[in-house]
Amino acid sequence: MNGRAFVAASSVIALVVLAPVAAAGQGAPRTPWGDPDLQGTYTNKTTTPLERPDNLADREFLTEEEVAERERAAVERNERLLLRPAEKTTVGGNVGAYNNFWLDGGTRPTGRTSLIFDPPNGRLPALTPEAERIRDEARRNRAAADSYEDLELNDRCLIWQAGPPMLPSAYNNNFMVLQTPGYVVIQVEMIHDTRIIPLDGSDHLPSNVRLWNGDMRGHWDGETLVIETTNLPRTEALAAAVGGDPILLRAANGRSDDTVTVIERITRVDADTLNYEFTIEDATTWVTPFSGEFPMRRLPSDELLYEYACHEGNYSMEGILAGERILEQAAAGK
Repeated sequence: MNGRAFVAASSVIALVVLAPVAAAGQGAPRTPWGDPDLQGTYTNKTTTPLERPDNLADREFLTEEEVAERERAAVERNERLLLRPAEKTTVGGNVGAYNNFWLDGGTRPTGRTSLIFDPPNGRLPALTPEAERIRDEARRNRAAADSYEDLELNDRCLIWQAGPPMLPSAYNNNFMVLQTPGYVVIQVEMIHDTRIIPLDGSDHLPSNVRLWNGDMRGHWDGETLVIETTNLPRTEALAAAVGGDPILLRAANGRSDDTVTVIERITRVDADTLNYEFTIEDATTWVTPFSGEFPMRRLPSDELLYEYACHEGNYSMEGILAGERILEQAAAGK
């Protein structure tokens, strides 16, 4: 990531500078053509984990006191890590990894004990035996790193954990929502992806046409934008996971058929907040569907999206593969 303010290049985005207006008789703002207005730049960063910690058992919500205490502790931790002397092998893990300065997971919990609310235990469902096989093979392939195809999609700068679903990550958690008649566009700061979602009621693409972010179709359910995504990418190399993504959605869909469906629901709650909900269903991967929910909060007007200058084939790929060969030689006593 560098310091240049991100400038959207898509011709679709260039058409969407349209001011929201309030429709007669409607409490929420409307676009000039009458759709609910979701436009703005938002962040989904939160300290709430995807899955509920074991020590919270069946508790779905934190108390107000617990929310305040966790936010205070996160602020104090950030300050402590910022001010203490550099310890590059301690902060951020291995030598050369990002330290806390570069991370932006936020300080605020959502109020829930996990992003997942269904199943009621706040945990991911169990994997099917076939999904466990795919996961284990992906891990073996990545550990060997014989080829760039054995590495995760984020290692190759192809896609990150930016959607669908749009889960919080370690940094670059910002999203710009833009609308035109017939389209909603979501500009993602991570890997500078652009999700272009048609609202024309058209059918999904044939299942053999795969897109990095899947094939998205949207419609309005009252005040809520509903996005259905299918056709997520399928690869022969089963290490097609996305780093930092505990769902490993794209690795799960390393099949010959189209099995994964992601449903997202985005609703404007107030002037500065969108409620984001997702449901993932794939009976060949998880024994039950599962759903999660969290707020997306509007960024201050002086905060912008920045370019994520990651590109396929960058120099780190050569270093990763060369390092694996050195480890193999060392193991062989050479």
